[in-house]
Amino acid sequence: MAKTYKHHKKGAGRHVQLSEHLQSTEAWAHMKPGPRALYIAIKRRYNGHNNGRISISHEEAAKAICVSRNTVGPYFKTLIEHGFIRVTQKGYLGSEGNGRASLYALTEAQTADKKPATREFAKWEKQTPRAKSVRDHPKNCD
Repeated sequence: MAKTYKHHKKGAGRHVQLSEHLQSTEAWAHMKPGPRALYIAIKRRYNGHNNGRISISHEEAAKAICVSRNTVGPYFKTLIEHGFIRVTQKGYLGSEGNGRASLYALTEAQTADKKPATREFAKWEKQTPRAKSVRDHPKNCD
């Protein structure tokens, strides 16, 4: 006979797990603390079944990591460029001024519609700055 669940039982509660595989990548090592904090804030909204439908606005993200809304925008861009998240639906402003935040997917987990994890962050390589090309000037220049 199975035991009934104890509602008064105290557990560890919810937590955010950052795997060793994720933290040991070059992409994670080259990110600044701001985008890392944003990644954790986004992952806090992931419940195991809503990947690809994780909604967080810039205002909510800024409040979660204690920065301004103008600061958090480049953090989203960094996470996308490094392959940790991807946009599944772009946010928009409705006709009456009611906006919808973008929907995101964590690339380390399977999406809600059963698409496999892409783990794009594992393939990320540091971009070397391109050398500025020097234009040759004509030799017979007066």
